[in-house]
Amino acid sequence: MLRRICGLLLALSAGILLSATDVPAQDRATLVADSITLNGTTVLVAAGHVEIFYRGQRLTASKVSYDKATDRLEISGPIVLTDGADITILADQAALKSDLSQGVLLSARFVLAQQLQLSAAELIRVDGRYTALNRVIASSCKICAGDPTPLWEIRAQRVVHDQTTQQLYFDHAQLRLAGIPVLYIPRLRLPDPTLNRASGFLNPALRSSSNLGFGLKVPYFITLGPHKDLRITPYLTTKGARSVELRYRQAFATGDIEATGSIARDKTRPGETRGYLFATGAFTLPQGFGLRLQAETVSDPAYLLDYGYPNKDRLDSRIEVSRTRRNEHIAARLIGFQSIREGEVNAALPSVIGDLTYHRRFSLGSFGGEGGLRFQTHGHLRTSGSGFDGNGDGIADGRDVARASIRLNWRRDWVLGNGMVAAVLGEATADIYSIGQDAIYGGTITRQHGALAVELRWPWIRSGRAGVAQVIEPVAQLVWAPSGTETLPNEDSALVEFDEGNLFSLNRFPGSDAKERGLRANLGLSYLRHDPAGWTLGIVAGRVFRADDTAQFSVASGLDGVKSDWLVGWQLDLASGLQLTNRLLLDDGFDLTKAEVRLDVQNERYGLSGSYVHAVADLTENRPDPTSELVLDGNVKLSPSWTSRITSRYDFEARRAAQAGLGFAFRNECLLVDVSLSRRFTSSTSVKPTTEFGLSLELLGFGGGTGAGPARQCRS
Repeated sequence: MLRRICGLLLALSAGILLSATDVPAQDRATLVADSITLNGTTVLVAAGHVEIFYRGQRLTASKVSYDKATDRLEISGPIVLTDGADITILADQAALKSDLSQGVLLSARFVLAQQLQLSAAELIRVDGRYTALNRVIASSCKICAGDPTPLWEIRAQRVVHDQTTQQLYFDHAQLRLAGIPVLYIPRLRLPDPTLNRASGFLNPALRSSSNLGFGLKVPYFITLGPHKDLRITPYLTTKGARSVELRYRQAFATGDIEATGSIARDKTRPGETRGYLFATGAFTLPQGFGLRLQAETVSDPAYLLDYGYPNKDRLDSRIEVSRTRRNEHIAARLIGFQSIREGEVNAALPSVIGDLTYHRRFSLGSFGGEGGLRFQTHGHLRTSGSGFDGNGDGIADGRDVARASIRLNWRRDWVLGNGMVAAVLGEATADIYSIGQDAIYGGTITRQHGALAVELRWPWIRSGRAGVAQVIEPVAQLVWAPSGTETLPNEDSALVEFDEGNLFSLNRFPGSDAKERGLRANLGLSYLRHDPAGWTLGIVAGRVFRADDTAQFSVASGLDGVKSDWLVGWQLDLASGLQLTNRLLLDDGFDLTKAEVRLDVQNERYGLSGSYVHAVADLTENRPDPTSELVLDGNVKLSPSWTSRITSRYDFEARRAAQAGLGFAFRNECLLVDVSLSRRFTSSTSVKPTTEFGLSLELLGFGGGTGAGPARQCRS
């Protein structure tokens, strides 16, 4: 009731103080207080829980005195002034213009976006845009009474905040870490926490490499407008390496592009200019089509590894247009390859590849079932002009290939009275090849191929207590396809995987150059258990039996011989987030031909991703030695602020680590520190092991970059 009476008094007072001039509703101030006193005709005094609302600003104080003659407010604290959602000012005393846009506040704290706090002896507001602070301490760290020294602070004689440009300007700034002065800067400009993009220096990073020495990276970010920007990062090391990295980004109405590259000179390759360029782009085209662009090139095989960039040993540049709809897929692409693997000769590899694919799925109406049509053209060129195999890889060094293919497939299912599902399926393909610069396969070659199969499935379903569901499904499939031998070179189907996904396929070759032939039976059994408690277990086992050995498959594929290896695969998903997947190929003696194990688990305290791969030696797959390798990536939250991570890659055949890394990160409400140490041994692009050390430090609270972590806990 008291505040309502005060509101009536305010209305009366405002009518007296604002004279007869009409004021628009949006420009009128609202005042609420425990008591309001009018002294004469020009002075209004509000006391006790005073609140003023004006143009999105809110002021609270214990006492406010307004003098109409000077149009000034004299305010006694504690004072809290909020200007929009991102600016809060706290002070003991203030003298402000009536619209709160200008004036002086004493013993003030200036808080931006609830992240960055600036404490000053005096704060001056100018024209509602600028805020000037004198004798300033700035930090985003939480301060405890028992330990009043923040992890970091910037002390300055004067700081000016520009609310329009969202910038902070420091005069005679001194950076202190744990109270110790570490850096003096006469002039410093930093973005406030509300600004996402602005030109200026980014956080530096330290990197130490056994090849290049100790170095410092200091990125500089340049905004080139609202839709594009450029980042320049010079890098100098103690062993004489000089490098400049560039990253350019631009957004368009229908897509975006990003290009990253660098140029370097160092003592690793004296007298040479080294560098790389990676670029990507994606655009939306009319009629639902999409355009993807990619460019990759590097000066030498070891450059990416030496400078800590993502390590790739085969680079590809491409342009691709595609569209995928419910029953249709269209794609056209042009690809260029560059290999930096040791021992590979680019002239003898397909350097330019072109593909065009049209795939359509349709219903056959009264005939029954579902059909599909795929039309595809393909071509690849090599820069070598030799028609013979000079490098011993089994392929003519200059072989050029052009191909056109068409495939029709059909499937129809029937559900029988006892719950069995019977199916008939088949496919027919026709190909025409034009092969040049090959002494063995040169000329024009045509091929026709087909396969027909009958399939029988018998799913058994059981529902148990508490909603547990179990499904067991035996499957038998008999496939007929012409026998004989291939008369075409096989380039796109050399690596064959035998797994749950193609156990019941008519053709297990991944590409078009080879077709699976001969009469065979595919047999399998699957089991699925789903528990409402949140875990699921799936198991698949199967094998292929052939009438004759077609000698199409290698030993490592698990499909060679009259009988394939035993395929066993299972997957376990737990409610805790753990996923465990295992796939095995076992010969008749139950020895491993190929094995793959993958473990993934992620929760609030830790995360682990690991995989193990085993494969026997196979010259057909260009692998003269067996493979047995373990890869691990893990992280553990040691405390709310500390996180550790580890990476490891171990080669059991070589009995040594291929890669190892250890890192620690500290992150709280005001600071992010990342320290890493890694060791990379020999690889396909470099035979010289390297050791790297990295350190980056980021002061949180400036710009709209990394978000704050958990706040510091104060102890009594």
